Amino acid sequence: MYRHFHGCAHPAARTGNPQASANFQRYATSAGTRSGGTLRTGVIVAASPGVENLAVQAEELGLSSFWVYDTPMVHGDPFTALALCAKATSRIKLGVGVTSPALRSIPATASAFASLNALAPGRIICGVGTGNSARRTLGMPPTKAAELETFTASLQDLTAGHSISYREGEQVRDVQFLHADPQQHATEPIEFVVAAQGLKAAAIAGRRGTGLMSFAIPNPETWHAFRGARQDAAQAASIPVDGASYLITSLHTLGQSEDPYGDAVRDATGHTVLSFLVFAADKPSFAELLGPEEREAVQRFLDRRATTGTAPDRYRRLYPNYLNRIDPADRDLVLPSLVDKLALVGTRDSLRRRLALLEAAGVDELVIQPVVDPPRELAALVKLTT
Repeated sequence: MYRHFHGCAHPAARTGNPQASANFQRYATSAGTRSGGTLRTGVIVAASPGVENLAVQAEELGLSSFWVYDTPMVHGDPFTALALCAKATSRIKLGVGVTSPALRSIPATASAFASLNALAPGRIICGVGTGNSARRTLGMPPTKAAELETFTASLQDLTAGHSISYREGEQVRDVQFLHADPQQHATEPIEFVVAAQGLKAAAIAGRRGTGLMSFAIPNPETWHAFRGARQDAAQAASIPVDGASYLITSLHTLGQSEDPYGDAVRDATGHTVLSFLVFAADKPSFAELLGPEEREAVQRFLDRRATTGTAPDRYRRLYPNYLNRIDPADRDLVLPSLVDKLALVGTRDSLRRRLALLEAAGVDELVIQPVVDPPRELAALVKLTT
């Protein structure tokens, strides 16, 4: 997560490439002030008891997807949660956002997704990534891009009923599903999505023919760059580009005369902003790239957690309550500059214009994480996008 600092993720922003900027402007102009009428919506939450009730509401409201995080040391098990959701719903897609090579073996991961697909055939989304959060909560670095690509390819093959070469140390064996029950791996395909915070992962999505997902980057220029990187990689690999693109972020529609950085906004977006500060606190070299006010916020966050950016055990203090509703005492850390860069906040009309630009840049679905009043926030999302 946050390999690049938001706006700097787009190559044109770093190099001043006029052609890249011109290409984006062409897409932005085509969007005009459309409301993004074809933009789908979804929701992502931390796995917890009763999560299936929110999935039912999301389906009843017409949302397209329901996701749970896969961060074992701070959230519940996603496969248990989605199994409950699968039995309680009939239409909505169910996704893990995202698993990684470092969490489970390839055969165990493939079996878990195939089992979900047997419960909800054709409705399962397998999100895969390098495991930034899932690894850093263990005090470990994320996996490399090459390992992510191998992991993705192996899961695609196994869940499609093919065999793969499976390695443990020096031993290599051909493995495949041996279940007697054909329902263990239903014929309906599993949708695959690669998590990207940079162009390298977007290219993996292109080579593997998967969808794309990114967290807290509501920036049309960056999404245009992601789309270009995925299309170029797919073309080079002779793979069709047909996977969907998902933007995960927080959302708040302002009421009349509402303060755009007031407590209600900070509560609705704080989990997203604090996840950014956690990353910066955990990676001092990244924090050094931030502006003075944001670096100061990172330091205040470290002081409140009674740790430092180099303490070997800092992960045990940085990640409790990760991606959950923030403590009111931390509202001052939710800086206006970070709200603007990481979340979607505005009046109904201004948000619809922003969503139109994101859709024109390649975003197919907006996925939000409600943390204050989930039922009300889901209803507000539907009202905004219909």
